Amino acid sequence: MSKQNCRIAALQMVSGPRVADNLLTAGRLVEEAVAQGAQLVALPEYFPIIGAADADRVRAREDFGQGPIQDWLAETAQRFGIWVFAGSIPLTATVPDKMRNSSLVFNPQGVCVKRYDKIHLFGFKKGDESYDEAAFIEAGKELAAVDTPFGRVALSICYDLRFPELFRALAPVDLILMPAAFTDTTGRAHWEILLRARAIENQCYLLAVGQGGKHENGRLTHGNSMIIDPWGDILDRKMKGPGVVIADLDHARIAEIRESLPALAHRIL
Repeated sequence: MSKQNCRIAALQMVSGPRVADNLLTAGRLVEEAVAQGAQLVALPEYFPIIGAADADRVRAREDFGQGPIQDWLAETAQRFGIWVFAGSIPLTATVPDKMRNSSLVFNPQGVCVKRYDKIHLFGFKKGDESYDEAAFIEAGKELAAVDTPFGRVALSICYDLRFPELFRALAPVDLILMPAAFTDTTGRAHWEILLRARAIENQCYLLAVGQGGKHENGRLTHGNSMIIDPWGDILDRKMKGPGVVIADLDHARIAEIRESLPALAHRIL
């Protein structure tokens, strides 16, 4: 079966501590993207909640397969007849005081067809700024990709971006999904260059969708959501604030680049 071209959209947000408010914002962005022809939309990491403390996310976790956040995702996908990639939501872990940071994929029928639990947990300390995801997140163990009518899509979350072997293990794919809540400090230094490298070396499209702005808890996220083609060209981007980044995934473009520079076929390791 031939793969279809597709209009893909990244829905950048600046999520706050109230799940209901964030779902309303996400819904407006979905409507805006669909009005522009989007058939596949992706939300950022922690799109339902960024609270005052990590514990707020843990308290908002849901059991896999049930809960208001997952109900909203299923209903949204079905109502608009689109593929919805939920950048990440908090799900129940195997220990009571932690969560799984999980990316879910819903098809146009509203069925969750794939789950990916973030495997690389972010740790960073510089001056007064520090993060330790391992303190409240239980790491996943398995890589994940999903087949859609628009091609094979690799799933990843935020810090995974720094580990190219993850994407090599899933290659070849047509699209890499990279939802994130990158800090502004690390984002300004490394976000764009790492994204473009992942697209170039895997010769595929990359949709990067971030949290982007000053959050109610005072945290500043980098944003700079973008869609990159297999040559590394940025097709659309948004630096800060809520909004839609949109572009077309063109399989002829993938084929052209892989034929003219068959790097994937030349792989030895």
